Amino acid sequence: MMPWLMAVAGLVLLIVAGDLLVRGAVNLSLRLGVPALVVSLTVIAFGTSAPELLISISAVFDGKPGLALGNVVGSNVANVLLVLGLPAILAGLQTRDHDVRESYLAMLAASAVFVTLAFRGDFDLISGVILLGMLATILTWQTLGALKHRREGMATEEDLPEGADPGMRGLWILLFLALGLIGLPIGADLLVRGASIIARDAGVSDTVIGLTLVAIGTSLPELATTVMAALRRQADVALGNVIGSNMFNLLGIIGITALFGDLPVELGLLRFDLWVMLGASLLLIPFVYLKRNITRYTGLGLAALYVLYIGLVLS
Repeated sequence: MMPWLMAVAGLVLLIVAGDLLVRGAVNLSLRLGVPALVVSLTVIAFGTSAPELLISISAVFDGKPGLALGNVVGSNVANVLLVLGLPAILAGLQTRDHDVRESYLAMLAASAVFVTLAFRGDFDLISGVILLGMLATILTWQTLGALKHRREGMATEEDLPEGADPGMRGLWILLFLALGLIGLPIGADLLVRGASIIARDAGVSDTVIGLTLVAIGTSLPELATTVMAALRRQADVALGNVIGSNMFNLLGIIGITALFGDLPVELGLLRFDLWVMLGASLLLIPFVYLKRNITRYTGLGLAALYVLYIGLVLS
């Protein structure tokens, strides 16, 4: 029971600390005069990926690199099949009128590069530099494109990003940042230690625990955001959240983690899980390019595919 309590406590702490860090970082950035657009593309994206990042780095330091890779690959599969599937079952996602083609192409490019690098046998310093270089290029491209559209009058009035509070006092900003920065490493350590004990007791590998238990846990914030977006009929937020999260997982999390130590790629990932991740990403083509909505029946299909995938991994 204790390992499960450690894992759950670590997960809760990660979610809470990650939210506090995002709120603090967003308001500090806006207080310093950073445009809200840039904050949305950088600070929020990095902040919401902080739990996965801390888990991956902790796993490397604890000699559990399989947990780090399994977490990222499993999270990307869960983001497409579960995070989009469940909200679609509840309310459907009207994606027909939203254009996320550029971001989707960037995600597919990131996935292709990630899979290619995986066949080198491990993610080392060279791989990390390549992934982070690609992330910097994509972020620069998206920022310049968004600013160009704004200058040409093609964008609407800029809304404040989620978590922004123009009236927040400086003391609260510092408190949120401190609690987030303190809570994240503690939560990551608890979750990694608990998950490792669970894996050992169950006789499965750290990679399998990363692909299932940890991946589902770290996808909960994205799931909550997407459910609320579906209920509010904000399909662009839901789809964009998944695409952006998957891209950051591959390029940012593994890119940074590889700077702290090599991540050997298990044969099972090369033979099965990476291709499931790539296939799940390709399932979005009809909704991105053919202007199809993600209906309740489609959501049921996506969720069923995820249940099937988990069953195959655990078997």
